[in-house]
Amino acid sequence: MATFLYRLGRTAFRRRGYVALMWLAIVAAVGLGGVQASEASSDDSSMPGIESQKAYDLMRQRFPGASADGAGATVVFVAPDGQKVTATDNRKAIEETVDSLGNGSQVARVADPFESHAVSKDGSTAYATVTYKMAQDKVTDASRTAVNKAADHAREAGLTVETGGSAMDAGGGVSGVAEIVGISVAAVVLLITFGSLAAAGLPLLTAIVGVAVSLFGIMMLAHPLGLSSDTSTLGMMLGLAVGIDYALFVVSRYREERGKGHTPQEAAGLAVGTAGSAVVFAGLTVVIALAGLSVVGIPMLTKMGLAAAAAVVIAVLVALTFVPAFLGFWPNAVLGRRMRKGSRTDVAAEKAEKAEKAEKGSKENFGTRWARFVLRRPLPVLILGALGLGALAVPMASLQLGMPGDEAKSTATTERRAYDDLAKGFGPGFNGPLTIVVDAKGVSDPKAAVRTISEKIGDTKGIVSVSQAGFNKAGDTAVFQATPTTAPTDAKTKTLVKTIRAERPALESDTSATFEVTGTTALNIDVAAKVQSALVPYLITIVGLAVVLLMVVFRSVFVPLKAALGFLLSVLAALGVVVLVFQQGHLASLFGVEQTGPIMSLMPIFLVGIVFGLAMDYEVFLVSRMREAYTHGESAKQAVVSGFRHSARVVVAAALIMIAVFSGFIAEDGSMIKMIGFGLAIAVLFDAFVVRMAIVPAVLALLGDKAWWLPKWLARILPRVDVEGEALSRRPDGNQAPDAGPAPAPDQPVEARV
Repeated sequence: MATFLYRLGRTAFRRRGYVALMWLAIVAAVGLGGVQASEASSDDSSMPGIESQKAYDLMRQRFPGASADGAGATVVFVAPDGQKVTATDNRKAIEETVDSLGNGSQVARVADPFESHAVSKDGSTAYATVTYKMAQDKVTDASRTAVNKAADHAREAGLTVETGGSAMDAGGGVSGVAEIVGISVAAVVLLITFGSLAAAGLPLLTAIVGVAVSLFGIMMLAHPLGLSSDTSTLGMMLGLAVGIDYALFVVSRYREERGKGHTPQEAAGLAVGTAGSAVVFAGLTVVIALAGLSVVGIPMLTKMGLAAAAAVVIAVLVALTFVPAFLGFWPNAVLGRRMRKGSRTDVAAEKAEKAEKAEKGSKENFGTRWARFVLRRPLPVLILGALGLGALAVPMASLQLGMPGDEAKSTATTERRAYDDLAKGFGPGFNGPLTIVVDAKGVSDPKAAVRTISEKIGDTKGIVSVSQAGFNKAGDTAVFQATPTTAPTDAKTKTLVKTIRAERPALESDTSATFEVTGTTALNIDVAAKVQSALVPYLITIVGLAVVLLMVVFRSVFVPLKAALGFLLSVLAALGVVVLVFQQGHLASLFGVEQTGPIMSLMPIFLVGIVFGLAMDYEVFLVSRMREAYTHGESAKQAVVSGFRHSARVVVAAALIMIAVFSGFIAEDGSMIKMIGFGLAIAVLFDAFVVRMAIVPAVLALLGDKAWWLPKWLARILPRVDVEGEALSRRPDGNQAPDAGPAPAPDQPVEARV
């Protein structure tokens, strides 16, 4: 591995013009394809294997004339205090508004609130529903503007009017603030880390190139593959974060090799051969975690995971080829000021002198001092870190999954105010009615069967009302709605759905008809259950694959196991903090959370997948330097110190960049993106600074040489890859390609064999 990447780095450096042109051509080609591509079709939100989806599919089959996929808008009218919407003037204003709503070319029909009995019992509130001929993503801005203009007429008459519904959601991705914040903070961190504008700018520039390729590629494939807008957001988030970090590690190693006196081309080859090897395996762990999302069995989740994995692969390729090519154009620009002014020999002498001083302890960097501190007190550091993360993970036990809707939006939005007005006028359960689909095909008296089922469900505790059933043309399928007494995200509503489904066998036995419960509320409940049941298999899959991969990388049993257990600590603690903020409301206002509630169903599994990949990034980057020192003859404890001396500053910078990029997304309006951004930022904070920087060296100190133990039978089975660059250290000439001969035994230091 190291040998191949060494040659790749030297070739990219030497053929820099061709490499740069190749990437620019890729950006241009993919960009042109993305701009000219058709708009994405409706998001594929199907959830195979759950009852709600089966009921929805049955509705589409038995009611072919109904616009099941049509978007809808709800216009809510509230009379002034002390008045009723049925008053003459108010009613006239509402009816004129309804007439205006029906004039749009995209409108299929409008339900008048007085004809459809959509008036609250106290007469204070009424609502009109607008059904469109097309899905949400096809509703134009002009149609949405028409709804708001029609509502203005009723407002002028003194009514309070709010609008909501899927048609009023313009969709779209992030606003751009997240990227600006993340890149700005990353630039500052890189400048402090390297002390060079060029060194700070190079990772940013190459990461932007990788993100451009990823985003344009997603745009180009969005229509044929049915990719959602959140797919591009996730690809941008991950592509930017790992793109900067991977380039950062290569540039940092290049500067280090230049400081040892190597020529620019040789330093580029060594940087890609060593740090690049870590980049490859770190990227591979992220890809495994993201591709593993397919285990859940949700098409949308699978597509998002695979698209994000592709963005990571592109970031890896950019770091291995475009970064050394850029170094070839300006080989000295990324060096520090003193290094640029001095000759190569002077720089090498200066570095050697600094290293000697560091060994004597006269001047040690922070990473060295921290490592020595942990090595002196490994047990207290381990206990403190584990207990701290364990305490933060406790709220995870009360995790409630769901899919917050308009109630989670800011009260400054009309959608949230419409939600609140409907809940106040018609009851909290009105915003999330249950849809009951009765299949009476083959039943002798379908209407009697539907009536029996409707009456039984209406008598169920927790149901406030049941609508009149509507039959299809064949008369063998009926649909009616049951309105709960509790809000859609209330735990009691979840219990109610379970109760209705539990009563089904007896009802089906009495009527010979079958029925299923669906609707947005039931769908969210089913998705949450599906995700929760898939979480453990998903964890087993990705952790198992990654443990095997890390065994190959580190030739050790305990290091991969320690890495996996550390990840579990950090991700559980992160989920615990997410529950504290977004579900329980602690410090919620600080992060712009308007309404607490259940955690979005897909969020935990996204967090687990992404954080696992990033956690293994830091593990590979940090521990590979320890492994490198150990294989070159240092003791187990001294290898820990050497790993921190060379990598701690860069790992800290990489983690800060990740945190900055993810934190920028907390400012976005979308609940899913806000929650994922917060969770990822907290998880990286815990994993990088508590697990990798504290718990990992403490465990390695306690294990000593046993940390690098590998059974002989397992050593024979596992493929041998040269991540530490052992083959590079055996080169007879620094300007020649390294010998790719047989690698040394994992337990024998290189110096002992020379």
